[in-house]
Amino acid sequence: MSTYEAMSFHLETERLILRPWAESDAVELRALRAERGEGTSTLEYTRTLIAKLLTATETTGIALLPIQRRDEGDFIGYCGVIIGRSTLEEPEIAYELFRQVHGHGYATEAARAVLDAAAATGRERLGATVDAGNAPSFRVLEKLGFERDHVSMEDKGEVVWLTRLLP
Repeated sequence: MSTYEAMSFHLETERLILRPWAESDAVELRALRAERGEGTSTLEYTRTLIAKLLTATETTGIALLPIQRRDEGDFIGYCGVIIGRSTLEEPEIAYELFRQVHGHGYATEAARAVLDAAAATGRERLGATVDAGNAPSFRVLEKLGFERDHVSMEDKGEVVWLTRLLP
């Protein structure tokens, strides 16, 4: 384990609850991943993915968390802090929500709660990486105070790297 505090794995906002993964999230996570247009994985693969996320959380003290709407109780996506293309010392924020709930401020609301949780771990900076054509993600990150750092090329195209100092 690192010199950082573990992140809180139960976050609540006015409209949302972020909590640890459960095996029962596999159906919704599978549907969310399929919505990306990368095909549909098996439920078994998705359950394995959830198990890997839970193991990574135990190992790193940071987490990607499912997002539920408080009133409806439905799974609408995930948000959290991951190593991703970054490091444990300066991890990156990540989020993905079903298209049907885009435009309601849920990503920004969830990401604000995650930013606070990341700051409470003692980290000084967070990163984010976004495909160059993902305008909605850039809007969320701008609202949260992230600034463009640099651009890299990957197999899928241009990736923009952003950073934000934590309080």
